[in-house]
Amino acid sequence: MKKLITGPTVEPITLAQAKAHLRVDFTDDDLWITSAIVGCRLYAEKFMGRALVQQTWELSLDEFPEDEIEIPLPPLQSIVSVKYDDVGGVEQTISASSYRVDTYSEPGRVFPTSSWPSTLDKNNVVRVRFIAGYPSTLDSPDNLVDMIPQSIKNAILLHIGMLYANREQSIVGTTAVILPWGGADELLRQFLVEVAMA
Repeated sequence: MKKLITGPTVEPITLAQAKAHLRVDFTDDDLWITSAIVGCRLYAEKFMGRALVQQTWELSLDEFPEDEIEIPLPPLQSIVSVKYDDVGGVEQTISASSYRVDTYSEPGRVFPTSSWPSTLDKNNVVRVRFIAGYPSTLDSPDNLVDMIPQSIKNAILLHIGMLYANREQSIVGTTAVILPWGGADELLRQFLVEVAMA
């Protein structure tokens, strides 16, 4: 199980970028567009199983695995802490020197340098806090510097555009048509991640 600890402070698409895509040059819809950026980023992250902008999560397990711990929501930036409840029920923090972190692989992994310790026989006794997402810097309100693949950004913009043009789930004319996510999902599909423990 994973739980969000600290959400993103930036989005993968700026308001200015979204408005340029939508060809909107007024401010009346800024609040709506801003909320659509967040909603479409959340959709993309859920669809792909990855984090797009920096955020802190905690993964909880009922026990240590035999070997490595797979960390969901790549790309993994770093491990903040590895904690566990020992057999006496006391929370312990494992020293960073007692494990290795693989941030290159997707998903990222954490390996013990020798073996993982014994834990209390209870739910959620192992807790790994980690920072996920592509590093990013907002160097101006109109420009986000990051490493997010452009195809993902394009997919988010397509989603925003479709939502902006169609404020309801269906278009009613002579017949009702369910709006497809279509091409945007195909852009995201190439970045799908499968994680054993999510």
